[in-house]
Amino acid sequence: MQIDKQQILSLLQSLGQHDKAGAADAELPDQVDTDAHAGILDKLGINVSDLLGGDAAGGGLGGIAGKLGL
Repeated sequence: MQIDKQQILSLLQSLGQHDKAGAADAELPDQVDTDAHAGILDKLGINVSDLLGGDAAGGGLGGIAGKLGL
């Protein structure tokens, strides 16, 4: 799945994780491929399954995906 880097940066900043947002800005391309960049996302503490909307409580677009508007 492709996600605009700016959406990830905005999410991290809104969560007060400015250091991680800076790292994400430096390391991620403008269009983030959740498969190809899973390692970087994991290092930043972003769970790819959360980005894709999966959760143990029944799926849907909760968590990070809901905040990203996915």
